[in-house]
Formats: sequence, C-alpha cells, structure tokens
Amino acid sequence: MTTLPSIDRPALSTRRVVIAVVALALGGFAIGTTEFVTMGVLPDIADGVGVDIPSAGHVISVYALGVVVGAPVIAALGARLPRRALLVGLMVAFLIGNGLSAAAPGYRTLLVARFLSGLPHGAYFGVASLVAASLVAPHLRGRAVSSVMLGLAAAMLTGVPAATWLGQQFGWRSAYWTVAVLAALTVAAVLAVVPSSPGRPEATVRGELGALRRPQVLLTLMVGIVGFGGMFALYSYIAPVVTDVAGLSRGTVPLVLLAYGAGGIIGTALGGKLADWALFRSLVGSLVALFLLLVLVALTSPWAPALFVGVFAVSVAASVLAITLQMRLMETAGEAQMLGAALNHSALNLANALGAWLGGLVIAAGLGFRAPAAVGAGLAVAGLLPLAASAVVRHRAVRAATTDDAADRIALAHQEPATVR
Repeated sequence: MTTLPSIDRPALSTRRVVIAVVALALGGFAIGTTEFVTMGVLPDIADGVGVDIPSAGHVISVYALGVVVGAPVIAALGARLPRRALLVGLMVAFLIGNGLSAAAPGYRTLLVARFLSGLPHGAYFGVASLVAASLVAPHLRGRAVSSVMLGLAAAMLTGVPAATWLGQQFGWRSAYWTVAVLAALTVAAVLAVVPSSPGRPEATVRGELGALRRPQVLLTLMVGIVGFGGMFALYSYIAPVVTDVAGLSRGTVPLVLLAYGAGGIIGTALGGKLADWALFRSLVGSLVALFLLLVLVALTSPWAPALFVGVFAVSVAASVLAITLQMRLMETAGEAQMLGAALNHSALNLANALGAWLGGLVIAAGLGFRAPAAVGAGLAVAGLLPLAASAVVRHRAVRAATTDDAADRIALAHQEPATVR
C-alpha cells in the first residue's frame, strides 16, 4: 500500500491522541447520521413537502451529488490550507446546510439545502484521515484512519436509528436539527483537542487532480459507483420495505436500521483485516457476497426475521466493500492521499444517487418495493466488470515490469567488463 505523506508528528500523549481522534470521529458520526437518516424518515419527508416517495428519493440523490462535486474540488483547493482550520470550516458549512434542511419551507428548497449539506462530506473525511494519521507513529496510521471511519459506522448503529425515531416522533425536521447540533459539537471538539496541522504548501490543484488520470483510480471509482449502488438501491427505500413488504409497523424501522448499523460495525472491522490479508480478492468477494445477499432479501423480505438478517448481512458485505475500496484508492492515488481518501466518498455517494434513482424508477413503474433489491443485485454484478478490467491492467503492468527487468539483466550480462586501471 502506498504510504501516507511524511508529516511531522507532534509530541502528544496517548490520551491526547485518543481524544483528538474521537473528536474527528464525532464529525464522521454527524455526517453518517445525516446521510442515512433521510432514508428512515423518507415517508415523513414526502408527506411534509407534498410529494410522492419516489420524488422524495431525489432528496437522497442530491445530497450524494453534493458529495461527488465537493469531495474532489474541496480536497484539491484545500490541500495547501492548515488542516485544523479546514476541518472547522468544512464542519461549519455542514452545520449550515443541515440547518437549512431543517428549516426548508418546501421541496425545492429542501433539495438545494441537501445538496449544500453534501458538499463538505467527502473532503472532511479526506482531511480528517490525514490529520488522524499525523497524530500517531507510521505503523499505527491505518488504525487511526479506520477509527475516524468508525464514526460513520457508529452513526449507522446509534445515530441513524435515534434520529429516525426523533423524526417520527417530533417531525422529520427534528432529525436534521439533531445533526446540526452534532456538527456544532464537532466544531467545538476539534478546536479544543485537535492540534494544529499544516497543509502541503507545495500542493497544486493540477497536481492533486492528476490522480484522476490514473486508470486504476478511475476503474476503482467505477467499482464503487456501480457496485456499491446495489446497497443503496435497497437502503434508500428501506422504510416502505419494512412497512409495506414485511407488514411491520413504522416503529420497527429504527430497529431494522439498528440491525444495519450493527452489520456496519462488524463489516468495518472485518474489512480492514480482509484488506490486509488480500485486498483485491476481498474486493471481488465482497461484491459477490453483496449480489447473493441482495437476491436473498428480494426473495425473503416479506418474512420479517429474514428481512432483519438480510439487512444485517448486506450491511456487513457493503462495509467490507467500502473499506477495501478506500484502501485500494489510497494505494493507487500516489501522493494525492487527501484526494484519494475523499474520492472514495464521492464514489460511494454517486452510488447513493444511482441506487436511489434506479430504485425509484422501478417503484414508479409499479414493480413494488421488493424490486429495488433486485436492481441492487444487478448493480453488484455490474461492479465486477470494472474490477475485472482493473485486474487486466494490473496484470499487464506487472508483465511489462517483469519484461523490462529481464531486458535490463540481459543487457547488463552482455556488457564488456570495465577495464581495471
């Protein structure tokens, strides 16, 4: 794996490092909560702004598009800025976007507010990952970065179900107000406990964005966009699946989301271990598992126990996929580590937009709320195509390097020995 950029590590106690990483993870917790709580209160949002559920699904898509736009642009433009100040600025922008979402008077203004909320998402994780890595010794950097990502997984376990419950009890706007409060707490925590960290004065926008010219980076992004879209095709419409397909009450939706969150915690931890063991094979295996599990959910979701187990298992497979994609992008992005970390979230949120859109299409076509899971299975299979292309590119590069090395050895063998004077 490509090493992270060399950063002067401040002399901090272990306790201070842990507290700083927790503060960074709190931002991930807030972001994860706002990203996924919309799915849990989607029927409430639809009723509140006067649209049908497929139209309300566009609220999910525009947030994802905000991440797609914001992550590479902000990461490239902000590479030279002091990182703590950049983190604070990103979280303040995130706070404002969620406040506007909560106060939006109608559907169109809500769409704009969700787009603005998504802009800081990927860049925050990119910057936070580098800051966390700079606080620890080189051999602990992977653990520090994964700890920041665990904030996102923890949001799935606790933040999303809690915010969904609040949204159902006190109106969907309360869910976004809750996220705004979490963002404010993150700003205070980062200012209080995260040490200052310089940017990269030598970085240029052109140099950072140069990673996008690498075939392996582009192919890995396609794997995330298409393959991970399979999970979002199901998750975006999980509330009506619970109520209309499984025949459960609205109060059961947070429990299903809790099962998804538990799977995310396990999958995040498992993904790191599998990536260390065999990164590329783990990518393939997670996509195949996601396909099989989505087919299973499409077939068995009317039976409530099977829905709970299926959602949990889908979350495990999807989380393994997300972590291995993150590591693969960081491996292939070269020196643009911040951009590589941010691009993973662009890919996953474009997958969010794709999955929600396609899921909405099949629902609007009258195929029912089980159809999005079948669409998701197809997307998981389609994600194997760019992964296969990536394997071919890698094989050719290895073969070319081996050929060049052999040619160099032959050339050296035919050289006349130097005259000894």
